[in-house]
This record gives sequence, structure tokens and C-alpha cells, in this order.
Amino acid sequence: MAFALAIAVHAAFIAVLVFSVRWQNAPPETVTAELYAPPAKAPVQEAPVAPTEPAPAAKLDPTPEPPPKPMAKPEPKAEKPDPHAAEIALKAKQEEERKKRDAIEREKQEREKKSAEKKKNDEQKRLAEIRERQLREAEALRVQAEREKAEREKAARDARQTAAAAETAARSRAEADYIRRIQSKVKGNVILPPEMAGSPEAIFEVVQLPTGEIIDAVLKKSSGVRAYDDAVQRAIVKSSPLPRPDRPELFQRALTLVFRPQD
Repeated sequence: MAFALAIAVHAAFIAVLVFSVRWQNAPPETVTAELYAPPAKAPVQEAPVAPTEPAPAAKLDPTPEPPPKPMAKPEPKAEKPDPHAAEIALKAKQEEERKKRDAIEREKQEREKKSAEKKKNDEQKRLAEIRERQLREAEALRVQAEREKAEREKAARDARQTAAAAETAARSRAEADYIRRIQSKVKGNVILPPEMAGSPEAIFEVVQLPTGEIIDAVLKKSSGVRAYDDAVQRAIVKSSPLPRPDRPELFQRALTLVFRPQD
């Protein structure tokens, strides 16, 4: 398309030049002029002179010579179109379009790069916030778990202590009841000596079998009244077998029993 356009422009230019030269070189119109000789004057008498050869009269041509033609301006040589001009122009246009495309592509890539970097930064920021929130939540859960664990352990200790205290109290009550039942049985068999004054204390260590059968009864502390000590010892032996505890774990092979006349 560009090549055909260039050829058409050059052809038009050449046609204009040719037309202008022909117009300037048009043949001039012929002009006819008549010449007349003036009348001769009367001769004047002069001294004779030697006759001379008269010059031949000039022969006049009634038709004037046409003026010289003006020199025609040399026609400018028509420039021969460059066969590579269209190709060069096409390549230049293609190069310019390629540069524009490259500039647009670079601008697009730059926008995409900035958008990707912004997206990446936003994603990293979001992930950092999520990790920080997760760490805070994990720390809060850890603290809460430790607090609940401590509370459970404390509650368990308190429960164990309460249970232990209750068990100790129950055991103490059961032991006390067990000892009272033994003492009650022994006291039922004690025959106090006559004229027993006061309430002296006699302590005996009683050794028994799990069945309650008495193996031995040893005086550990005398009441100071021999007759009372002997009466208690006889009563212990007579009380065999002794009452057994309600809970088997409360059984004691050796019992320390305290006896007073007034109890």
C-alpha cells in the first residue's frame, strides 16, 4: 500500500512538470511589419570628386526575423523512486509499533509486578497477623489450661485432704469405739476391792489374736493399788475373746488399755 502510494505521488509530480514546460514553450504569434524608404533630397553642387564605387544598397527583407526563442529551462529529472523506500518505511513503522508494544508490555509487567508485590506483602501481613493471633490464643489457652490444672490439682489435694481428714476422723472414731467396747467388756468383769478410794489409773498392754483371743496382759503402769491392778488383770483375761473391730484394718495385735475405777 505504501509503495503504490509513493509511485502515484511521483507520477503526479512528473505530469505537473511536463505540463508547465509545454505551456511556457508555446510558439509566439507571427508579426508582419512593412518598411518604407524616405524621399531623396535635391542634390547640392559641390566640387567634383573622384567618383567612387557606390556601396550596394542594403536589401531589405520585408519580413522581419522572428525573435529568438527563449531558452527552455531544463526539465528537472524525475527522481527515480527508491524500491526499498516502502520496505524501509514499513520497517520503521513496524519498529515504532514494536517499541510502543514493548513500552505497553513493560508498563503492564510493571503494574503486574507492583500488584503481585502488594498482594504478596498483604498476604505476608495477613499470615503474620494470623500467626500472632494464634500465638496469643495458644498462650491464653496454655495459661487457662495451667490455671485449670492447678485448680484441679488443688481441688484434688483438698479433696484428698478432706477425705484423709474424714478418714482419719472416721478411723479415730472407729478406733475409739473399738477401744471403748473392749474397755467396757473388761470393766464389766472387774471386781473392785473394798474401800477403793479415788480413781487411780492402771495401764495394761494386751496382746491378742485376730480372733480376739487374749495371749497376754502386761501391766505397764500401776495404779498404786495392788488389789485394783490385780482385779483389772483378772478381768482382762476373763474378757477373752475381746470384741473385734467393725473394720478389719483397725485390728491391732497389741492394745494399750487405760482403766480407772470411776470411768
